[in-house]
Amino acid sequence: MTSIGIIGAGGIGTALARRFATTDAEVLLANSRGSHTVQTPDDRVTAADITEAAKADIVVLAVPWNRLEAAVANSGIDDWSGKIVIDPTNPLSAPDFPPADLGGHVSSTQLVEKLVPGAEVVKAFGTLTPPDLGADPTAGGRRVVFISGDHPAANGTVARLASKAGWAPIDLGLLAIGGPLLHFPGGPLPTLRLRLER
Repeated sequence: MTSIGIIGAGGIGTALARRFATTDAEVLLANSRGSHTVQTPDDRVTAADITEAAKADIVVLAVPWNRLEAAVANSGIDDWSGKIVIDPTNPLSAPDFPPADLGGHVSSTQLVEKLVPGAEVVKAFGTLTPPDLGADPTAGGRRVVFISGDHPAANGTVARLASKAGWAPIDLGLLAIGGPLLHFPGGPLPTLRLRLER
């Protein structure tokens, strides 16, 4: 059984946990305050500490941009080889949400890759709001989610997971191509609410 560890129990993390619980995967949900404070959205989701969630086969970094480094540091993992890391983040920080300086990179996910050396990082699930992510993705046609990453096999794994959860995944290919399309703010795909008709 594939295990999915979601680090971040806010709107995005909780919505993804709710949807992933409908698949055959083991789903763990963690926050920075400990498993005893995690409110799981489904009884098939296990409350976990960050170190437990980070041991999963697939790790989702569903934390605010300015807390990414701390979340990774608290994972207890230095070498992420063999893991797929899903990046749904957008490079903005509360309360004023100024865009982060990407240092010339075309995608914020390229910066995330540097935080998790060895991991195969896939940009996904960052273009929809938490209510849209958590809702039934099959009502009125399957809701489209976009995927991009530099590791085709990892992209395929995330696409299959998304499909099992009810979404219609579209693989945009390499980050050099898909990254700018998914970038928020500025890219054309964030907040689009597209559905694939049956």
